[in-house]
Amino acid sequence: MSDDGGLWLLALGPAGATALYWALYRYYRNTDKSHAFERETAVEAKPVTGSERKVDEVKGTRETRIRGDNVRAYRTRVQRVRNDSS
Repeated sequence: MSDDGGLWLLALGPAGATALYWALYRYYRNTDKSHAFERETAVEAKPVTGSERKVDEVKGTRETRIRGDNVRAYRTRVQRVRNDSS
């Protein structure tokens, strides 16, 4: 008498682990829903404008951040390209 009925149970372990790994990878990576910066963002170069007027002076390392920086507000810095051709 052969015990072929238990063989599928042994194969279920690695198959289940692979399926779980792939599901977690897709859930956390969201590679199909990522923002493609190179394709969806238009960056237009404009001439540099400004003046040589001195505004403020910071000596040493008293201030570790620049006042008014927008490093963490990337959604306000980057805007999607809107195609009105549809």
